[in-house]
Amino acid sequence: MGFPQLAEAILTLLILGGRRRVVSKCIKLETQDNRNMRLWSLHPVYLDRQGLTACWREALLAQAVIAGRTRGYTKHPQLERFLACADPLVAVGTFLEGVQQEATWRGYNFDASRIDCPGQLVEIEVNDQQVAFEKAHLLAKLRVRTPDLVAALEADEVARTHPMFKVVPGPIATWERP
Repeated sequence: MGFPQLAEAILTLLILGGRRRVVSKCIKLETQDNRNMRLWSLHPVYLDRQGLTACWREALLAQAVIAGRTRGYTKHPQLERFLACADPLVAVGTFLEGVQQEATWRGYNFDASRIDCPGQLVEIEVNDQQVAFEKAHLLAKLRVRTPDLVAALEADEVARTHPMFKVVPGPIATWERP
């Protein structure tokens, strides 16, 4: 199921009712079909509309997994850095807040009430080579989807990270699947 079909299914289901349960099933289907959950270390400012929306949706899925509200994706490698924190729900809440703030700045309406543990700050270290890998990965996506955003990311020799991440020297993360 591609994004246009997912959007159409969600709109149809919203009209028919059963919003929360059915929408979460659609979101899970979209992520399972693509097998590309990506919780970016990069600052959300670099993401195009599709990337920002997907990041929000996938972080909400990560939150649901960590909270035990879904059985799928419990061993997804993108969750490892959140699960390694003292309070994984607070960590993913910090991540979601950064994405939600960028969305609000752009005029989008990402519902902050969906964040389970808002208002707390968690800092996670991310290796500089991981950031470089993600930058190259995002540039490849942007060149295809939204070429006019490529220059902004290329202009930053070292890409900014999501506010919760502190860059340290090191290799690509062990959970990454290059």
